[in-house]
Amino acid sequence: MANISEENGLNKGIVKFYESGYSCTIKFLLTLQPIEFEHCVYFCATKILPMKLLFASFLLFISALSVAQPNTGGGDFDSKADKSRMNMTNALKRAWNVNDSIRFIPAYDQYCKWDTENIHTYNFNIAEFTDTAMINLRDKPGDFSHPCPGHVTSDFGMRGSRYHYGIDLKLEVGDPVKVAFDGLVRISQYSKTYGHVIVVRHPNGLETLYAHLSKRMAEPGEIVEAGDILGLGGNTGRSYGSHLHFECRYLGQPMDPKLVINFEEQDLVADQLAISKTTFKYVTEARAVKYHTVKKGENLSVIANRYGTTVRGLCKLNGIKQTSVIRPGQKLRYK
Repeated sequence: MANISEENGLNKGIVKFYESGYSCTIKFLLTLQPIEFEHCVYFCATKILPMKLLFASFLLFISALSVAQPNTGGGDFDSKADKSRMNMTNALKRAWNVNDSIRFIPAYDQYCKWDTENIHTYNFNIAEFTDTAMINLRDKPGDFSHPCPGHVTSDFGMRGSRYHYGIDLKLEVGDPVKVAFDGLVRISQYSKTYGHVIVVRHPNGLETLYAHLSKRMAEPGEIVEAGDILGLGGNTGRSYGSHLHFECRYLGQPMDPKLVINFEEQDLVADQLAISKTTFKYVTEARAVKYHTVKKGENLSVIANRYGTTVRGLCKLNGIKQTSVIRPGQKLRYK
């Protein structure tokens, strides 16, 4: 925190509300006039570290755009609150630009996007990935923290008829879940599939995802350091038993977390990670997988003949025996 003894009263007010928490800060920002709000943003950017207020302001700007609509009547504002929101929006439009995003949002130059609503929001085309990107994972001790001490219960890859895009780690409900690297929280929400989930973007371009939590303890725009507690372990969403579902993604594409972390040693595989098209070769494999939905009267022999394979081959792909009973509606992999 900067020494504010020589700053004016407004700066002191900013610091006071910053220290009081986000709710007070937001209420305070809504009372400011445009020039005051603009001053507030720049003061936070240059004087207050780690600049959590600045990120909160930026996120508030995004939401303000949807609520600060002009009055459809005679041109006047409906209330002082409407005028305050419009003042805030106009001030932030002048105060924040793409250079600020590049400076303050991790890896913004790679993503050109900051979405706090949609978990999967990127349209990265693997076919266009021609170079090898060297990702720095650790410069010094303390740059990495294992998310939770539990053992792996389910690996990355095909799991039944679905592709499992992460790794499951055993934990008990209420166990702390820690962020793996320094970064900025992008997502903190409840999802039907992930349950309580948090996504963190890191300066090296990676994003890590922590799902099925029982409680979330970080909000979008919050700066976190490796080892900070993001939430508590749980069994929410599409989950059958308490565990942490952990994902590593680059430009929106999931990769096998075992390329990054040695889960037995609970440490990084290496201090750097080379990412290339081969990192995502599983995508081609996943898309090549085909399934047949069993119809009434069909048996393994009929299905095998239809797709030019063998009963033995079907059994091997699906982990069943030749004597296994198959039922209508059941999905069987044939490729």
